[in-house]
Amino acid sequence: MRWHMLLVLLVSLGGCQSDSSAPGRSTGRAHVDGPPSQSRPDLAHLPDPVPRKEPKSARGNPPTYTVFGKTYRVMDSSAGYYATGVASWYGKKFHGRLTSSGEPYDMFKLTAAHRSLPIPTYLKVTNLQNGRATVVRVNDRGPFHSDRIIDLSYAAAVKLGFENGGTARVRVESIEEAPRFFLQAGAFREVAAADAMRDALASLTGEPAYVVQVSADRLYRVRLGPVTGRPEALRLQAIIVAANYSEPLILEQ
Repeated sequence: MRWHMLLVLLVSLGGCQSDSSAPGRSTGRAHVDGPPSQSRPDLAHLPDPVPRKEPKSARGNPPTYTVFGKTYRVMDSSAGYYATGVASWYGKKFHGRLTSSGEPYDMFKLTAAHRSLPIPTYLKVTNLQNGRATVVRVNDRGPFHSDRIIDLSYAAAVKLGFENGGTARVRVESIEEAPRFFLQAGAFREVAAADAMRDALASLTGEPAYVVQVSADRLYRVRLGPVTGRPEALRLQAIIVAANYSEPLILEQ
């Protein structure tokens, strides 16, 4: 870890003297990076972020950008991305600073920096030394070291089990957003009946419910959602059936 911190310090000092037009975090402050002042063992059990469809960040996806005299090209898509190599992590030095996406960096969330993948992109990262894996959301640019393929948040390093070291050998795979589903719980000719079911199911499940007409048959359909992933849709379906309602249809968005 001492060698890692020394390297971070030297790169930060070099950044003060380099022309950098990266759309992301500044490298101008020359103090050593590291973990938070108090350990956070709970980070090892953070739930993975659920991949979802998001618009590309306008700020984080220029066609090209230049750092330390080298120009990088942003990929049009993350589909099929797969790589193995060395991962590093960054922590308190950048905590609270704006990332390339314009979001504040939070070292306690499962995020990552990548030189060329679109922002945001969801990745599965596996530590090849211990088999531990996590999902991260790319919202920043870096690392600008030729021997590293990804820079992870401190929380991701904890989940992968290398927070006490500077780097780890990893496998990185892009993952698509999880499918989203609606539940259709009933269809009524009277809007008042549909409204009553909507209110009852919203209270029962805690999910958004609404009434919609989707065709010329003049039926008022009661729907819930969207929810992410078929397991969640099946869970809600079971709750509704257990409350003595008819089994809702599950419709993919």
